[in-house]
Amino acid sequence: MKSVEIDRGKRLKDQPTTGHNRFHPGVPPILSVEEGEEVVLATRDGIDGQLGPSTSEADMAQMEAGAIHPLTGPVFVKGAQPGDALEIEFLDIVPQPHAFTAIVPGLGFLRDLFTTPFLVHWQIRDGWATSSKLPGVRIPGAPFMGVSGVAPSAAQVRAWTARENDLLARGGFVFPPDATGAVPSRGPAATEGIRTLPPRENGGNFDVKQLTKGSKLLLPVAVEGALFSTGDGHFAQGDGEVCVTAVEMGATAAVRFRVLKGTGAARAMRGPRFSHAGYFAPPEWAAPRGFVAAMGMPIRDDGVNDGENLTLACRNALLNMIDLLQERGWSREQAYVLCSVAADLRISNVVDVPNYVVSALIPEGIFTS
Repeated sequence: MKSVEIDRGKRLKDQPTTGHNRFHPGVPPILSVEEGEEVVLATRDGIDGQLGPSTSEADMAQMEAGAIHPLTGPVFVKGAQPGDALEIEFLDIVPQPHAFTAIVPGLGFLRDLFTTPFLVHWQIRDGWATSSKLPGVRIPGAPFMGVSGVAPSAAQVRAWTARENDLLARGGFVFPPDATGAVPSRGPAATEGIRTLPPRENGGNFDVKQLTKGSKLLLPVAVEGALFSTGDGHFAQGDGEVCVTAVEMGATAAVRFRVLKGTGAARAMRGPRFSHAGYFAPPEWAAPRGFVAAMGMPIRDDGVNDGENLTLACRNALLNMIDLLQERGWSREQAYVLCSVAADLRISNVVDVPNYVVSALIPEGIFTS
């Protein structure tokens, strides 16, 4: 078994040999492993420790946005070649005792409505997260890694940067390459490296909460050794992560790799794939034993029917759930955070035109009083 240790009391920029925060084939590996070898990777939280236990909303204004997603890696997997697929089996994910959830102005699904910083600190103990900011709430743990990816090729970096620049020119919300806060701090990896906020074909920040212990992630290999990295641990999350943060934590991930050989194995994949053995899956994934839910349909506030618009249906389901939680006595900001860490946004139908339905479900079991 091989491992990578870090000092979580230091920022990634102060320990640059332990990881990186941009995807680029020029980021050198920090570890080389055999296929089938168990690897233990200690990771920092998703914003590199900038919101520790003693911080408040006032500290959020000083955060370095360019330093988010400090990833541990890359790990060079012997035998992996372009055209292969890399299977990553998550053997265990162990949380650190502190976590946070934040409403960050300018980010999140309802960023136009929630413009005031709001910060929740969680204590993780005995499989639960609790916070004095949300009294009477206990969030059950289902730890997973928010970011897991392999290095893109140089051609992919160029192509993906071009397509995102095109989207930016069309008015899209994009974070283009920027060396500010980058690790490595110099060279093409800093100036050309693609940002980690969006997931892409190589994996990255997909925030899929089902990738817990017992899951297997399949990613296409684009460079020799695959160059796998992971970070941004989450103790728990609702499907959607709507306020842009889950129960965010530092974590230690134990993984094992398998290389799927064969000409074009990676090219046959339209995107990342994953599976779960089920042995460690929370039973609530199918449906909570008791829950409260709110629906949304693609109907605008002005009464216009924007048929088959799933984004609007998601937005209306979320707003409906926030209203419901406010009726129960929670503030607007508390309700938004609760939705981000515990509400699952589910597509209920995409056939009943023009009004597709999205449902937001929250388990009643998280409320202790």
